[in-house]
Amino acid sequence: MYRLLSAVTVRAAAPGGLASSCGRRGVHQRAGLPPLGHGWVGGLGLGLGLALGVKLAGGLRGAAPAQSPAAPDPEASPLAEPPQAQSLAPWSPQTPAPPHSRGFARAIESSRDLLHRIKDEVGAPGIVVGVSVDGKEVWSEGLGYADVENRVPCKPETVMRIASISKSLTMVALAKLWEAGKLDLDIPVQHYVPEFPEKEYEGEKVSVTTRLLISHLSGIRHYEKDIKKVKEEKAYKALKMMKETVAFEQEKEGKSNEKNDFTKFKTEQENEAKSRNSKPGKKKNDFEQGELYLREKFENSIESLRLFKNDPLFFKPGSQFLYSTFGYTLLAAIVERASGYKYLDYMQKIFQDLDMLTTVQEENEPVIYNRARFYVYNKKKRLVNTPYVDNSYKWAGGGFLSTVGDLLKFGNAMLYGYQVGLFKNSNENLLPGYLKPETMVMMWTPVPNTEMSWDKEGKYAMAWGVVEKKQTYGSCRKQRHYASHTGGAVGASSVLLVLPEELDTETINNKVPPRGIIVSIICNMQSVGLNSTALKIALEFDKDRSD
Repeated sequence: MYRLLSAVTVRAAAPGGLASSCGRRGVHQRAGLPPLGHGWVGGLGLGLGLALGVKLAGGLRGAAPAQSPAAPDPEASPLAEPPQAQSLAPWSPQTPAPPHSRGFARAIESSRDLLHRIKDEVGAPGIVVGVSVDGKEVWSEGLGYADVENRVPCKPETVMRIASISKSLTMVALAKLWEAGKLDLDIPVQHYVPEFPEKEYEGEKVSVTTRLLISHLSGIRHYEKDIKKVKEEKAYKALKMMKETVAFEQEKEGKSNEKNDFTKFKTEQENEAKSRNSKPGKKKNDFEQGELYLREKFENSIESLRLFKNDPLFFKPGSQFLYSTFGYTLLAAIVERASGYKYLDYMQKIFQDLDMLTTVQEENEPVIYNRARFYVYNKKKRLVNTPYVDNSYKWAGGGFLSTVGDLLKFGNAMLYGYQVGLFKNSNENLLPGYLKPETMVMMWTPVPNTEMSWDKEGKYAMAWGVVEKKQTYGSCRKQRHYASHTGGAVGASSVLLVLPEELDTETINNKVPPRGIIVSIICNMQSVGLNSTALKIALEFDKDRSD
């Protein structure tokens, strides 16, 4: 190193060396400045030597084995990442915002913060969100990891299980067949699927229809096989709801007299329930049911009926709501017989019509680009991969994969069909909706005797949960009308929510459908409630839209 520095210094001092080649002295003298002394040469040499020494030391350090680049942290702020560090995926938070999103910066920032909070609260590895306003996608983003082991970040193109949102997709197939006159919703299902045996309830012959199956009123079981446990839970919930109703009515009317007839009835019911010990014991949740983890491959919907077709009905059809994914397995068989096509072939045609090109049935063998891995926490609270499952027995009720972008397209197609009838008089050039307005109104009309488990304010309709517009007091909480469906599968949670704009004949001028907010969220962790989060996000964007 010393010899190297000396050589550089000598070269700098020599005529025609580094100093003269740079022409610094000549320029200095031509400028009319005092002549430079010989000391500058040594200083220049020393400076160059030090610079070269630093570079040489860096080169020696660079000779060490190269470290693998650190995996990008998907939760890091976009500004914290070097702009040239990696190629940016379209619609990622690092890329310039699309033109339609520029008016929603506040809503995006607020919603991103909310999703970070939810993700951290439940310990989800990854979560993806998409939002559209008036038919235009304004925001989509992934947080966390689609694949923890390989540090693959979530992105808008990430493909995940959408679970029970599959029911809403199946409803479109049923609606198209009904519109075409190929399906009667109100005749016994044996007309289409004779393989499903006729049923009795408490010795009485009863009919199961397509309409009852769609709204979970058929009495066909879900994953729980113990009819006694299900009935006890239903009775306990009914009693609890009655108590809440009594308390609310008393508070509303200002009555505290517990001797009135309604309270007496309540007390009698409570005493009767206590005498029968009707409060149910700890009931298994869906993720503790063995059938959720089936690995058997079913070739078609008819074959998968053997899982439940000979089981007794838990309730008389039409009398009580009992959410049932198996009911949608029977609906898939009805689609096959009414259409003349295999269920999956018929659904793929629908997906093509709706431009949902990344939505497919979940199968283990095919290579599906951007497919996420799915996770759960074990008994030791450690993150682990979920076990292998085969969802071929329930494609119609919970077996599809999709992206937030495809779900937004689906939601907008439904909203367009729902609203286009209002705009026909003001704009005759509008294209028809994929489903007719009267069909959409039927699908989004709450059905009596149903429940909406993810929002107690609503009711189940036809493969959608629906909350109706309501306001009880002036200048107080105003309940918006919206439709949604959530999903829960092994290692996955999801929601698709449609918040229509409140329209009237005076406000539709110079507007075209769809008008409203669509929010889709998918997550690779099970048992994550996402409906309230989706509604909050929709209201944030609706606020910015109004402003």
